Amino acid sequence: MSRGHITVNREECKGCSLCVDACPQSVLALSEKFNSHGYHPVEYLGECTGCGTCFYACPEPGALTVFKRWDLMEETAFCPRCEKENKVFREDENPEILICTSCLKPIK
Repeated sequence: MSRGHITVNREECKGCSLCVDACPQSVLALSEKFNSHGYHPVEYLGECTGCGTCFYACPEPGALTVFKRWDLMEETAFCPRCEKENKVFREDENPEILICTSCLKPIK
């Protein structure tokens, strides 16, 4: 099981591939599909260590989220946006609100 996990916001990613080049585990690649802005966004291939190098290399705020201890996240919930069960985390300010780790949106 991966210690880390990366979530890519396909609409924020500009496909510059700086994160792909920076990743020591080679778990990121440019997608063959376009996003709505005409860019090839990055996609996560799996088995991340959670080092965060890709996050720091990315010039686009909000394009990448790195979960450093994915292996310890046990809480799951059904996300209506993703239409599947995903790992979730709780907001620090409002612990009753669950956030989907896939789409990074609150689950209501």
